[in-house]
Amino acid sequence: MKRQPAFLVLCSATMLFLSGFSLLHRNKSMQQGLHVRKSIVYSVVIDKSNYELKVFDENGWLLTYPVVFGTSEMTDKMMEGDRHTPEGHFRIIAKKIHPEWGYFLLLDYPTQTDIEKFNARKMHGLIPANAKLGGGIGIHATRLNEDRFVDYFYNWTLGCISTKREYAKELYNLLPIGTEVSIIR
Repeated sequence: MKRQPAFLVLCSATMLFLSGFSLLHRNKSMQQGLHVRKSIVYSVVIDKSNYELKVFDENGWLLTYPVVFGTSEMTDKMMEGDRHTPEGHFRIIAKKIHPEWGYFLLLDYPTQTDIEKFNARKMHGLIPANAKLGGGIGIHATRLNEDRFVDYFYNWTLGCISTKREYAKELYNLLPIGTEVSIIR
């Protein structure tokens, strides 16, 4: 019984550390507020194994945000409904405010490469013959009052990339349609 309070203190300290994760990784100039410059070309790299979304501009690394995915199995999306987050190179094709997930940046998944991978998997019997490819993959906020899912690295989406509501708003305001997004493992 005496170990339980020590365990709770350790867990609490770990959660506090993780909840400040993105603040530790922000560029100092960005902590004073985002200054959106429309002439800048941004790119995004999402690293599934590190639960990070990094934003780059022409000078290099700019910001890092903590993110979560669909499932803790860090493999490529095979078909609709598998909850896996796709890997590859995409672009932001639309921005909208989703009624449940708030700020939403829609990606151009599936690309021609994704279609080819899907068809090859079907042909080799890796997925059912009646499987569908799916779509609607994007970067979005958590549901209201669920930012803690990001703090705890709890993967909950259907294959999208999710971050805290505040961070999703920053990304929405910063990244224009056409921004390149690479998702890696």
